[in-house]
Amino acid sequence: MERGAAAALGCALRSPSPSPSPAPQWRPLLRCPRRDPPVPPRTLLPPARLFSENRHLDMKKGQSRNSFKTFSSSGHSGVRQNYDNLVNDKLLIDCGEDQDCVLGGIVALGKFDALHIGHRELAMHASKAGTPFLLSFVGMAEVLGWTYRPPIVAQCDRKRVLSSWAPYCRNVVPLEYQVEFSKVRSLSPRQFVERLSKDLRIKGVVAGENYRFGYKASGDAAELVKLCEEFGLSAFIVRSVMDTAKRSHNGVAATINSSDKGQVSSSRVRHALAIGDMEYVSELLGRKHRLVLMVNQKCLHERKRIVLPNSCMLNMPPAEGLYENCDLVNGGYIGPCRVIINSDTIIIEIKDENSLSPNPIEEVRQLGIEFG
Repeated sequence: MERGAAAALGCALRSPSPSPSPAPQWRPLLRCPRRDPPVPPRTLLPPARLFSENRHLDMKKGQSRNSFKTFSSSGHSGVRQNYDNLVNDKLLIDCGEDQDCVLGGIVALGKFDALHIGHRELAMHASKAGTPFLLSFVGMAEVLGWTYRPPIVAQCDRKRVLSSWAPYCRNVVPLEYQVEFSKVRSLSPRQFVERLSKDLRIKGVVAGENYRFGYKASGDAAELVKLCEEFGLSAFIVRSVMDTAKRSHNGVAATINSSDKGQVSSSRVRHALAIGDMEYVSELLGRKHRLVLMVNQKCLHERKRIVLPNSCMLNMPPAEGLYENCDLVNGGYIGPCRVIINSDTIIIEIKDENSLSPNPIEEVRQLGIEFG
C-alpha cells in the first residue's frame, strides 16, 4: 500500500495556452474543518483472474443515497481482547449508529488520497453492480508516525471531484465514507473482511491488483478474494491503470518508490506537483488540479492582485514558480489569472480587473485556483 472536472484555475507552468472557457459554478465551501437475509455464495474471480472492463456485473444494485460522505479501508492483526473491544465501536465515522450507509453495496477499497484516474477506475467498476462507495482511511499518518503531508485534494473539495466522476459511473455520484485507521489497524485480514460482512453488511468489494490490507499489510488481492468467498461476498480485482505518459526530467525517469511498477499513483501525482509539471498532473488526475485557499485577515487585495500567505493553502500546491493561464473562482467563476507561488506567499494576478467585485475577499471564505 502506498503512503499516503467544475470551475477554478487552469494553468500550465511557463507555457501559455488559450484561456479555458468558464466552468460551471460551484458553491463556496465554508468549512473544511435489518440485517439482510444471507446472500448465497457466488462464483468469484480466481485470484489470478482480473476484472475486465467489458465484463458486466450481474449483482443487484445497492441502495441509493441522497448525501455525500466519506469512508476508509485497511486492517491489522493483534490481541483478541483488542479486537473484541473494536467490535463494539462503529466502523464508519460519518454514518449513524445502525452503520447501514453502505448496506448491500459494493465498496471500493484503497487509499484515495489523490482521487486520480486509477481510483476513478475502481469506482467505475463498483458502479456496474450498484451505487459505488469508497472506503477511505483517515488518521494513518498519526498512527504510523508518518511525517505530515498536505492532502492532494482539499477535504472540502472531495465532493466536487467525486461529482465529476458521475459520467464514468453510470451517472451515479460515488459516495465516500471514512474509517478511522486506528480502529482497524490491529485487525488481521480475516477480521477486516469479517467486519465488512457482518458490521457493514456489504455485498462485495472492488480493489486494485496491488491492494494490501490487514495487520502490517499482510493480506493481498488473492487473499481478499479467498476471504470474501468464505464470507459470502463478491470480490472484483481490477488491473492497475498504467502511467502511459512515462515522463522524464533532464532525461531521467523519476523513481517514485519501491512499489512503483509504472502505475498511476498518488505518489506520482505528488512528484509531478513537486516539480511543477501541471500538464502531467492533469493527465494523472483526469482533471485540472485545484488549489483551495482559505481567506482570512492576512489576505491583501490590491486592484488586480490578491496576495495570500501560504498558510491559507488547504491542499498541496505545485512547485514555486509562475503559472500562466489559470482560472480563479469563489462562489462562481471569476476569471482568468496568473499565479506566482513563492516560499511565503501566493500572488494571484487577475487579467480582467472588472471581473473582481469591490471586496472579493470579504464576500467569501474560500478561493479556488485551477491549474492546467
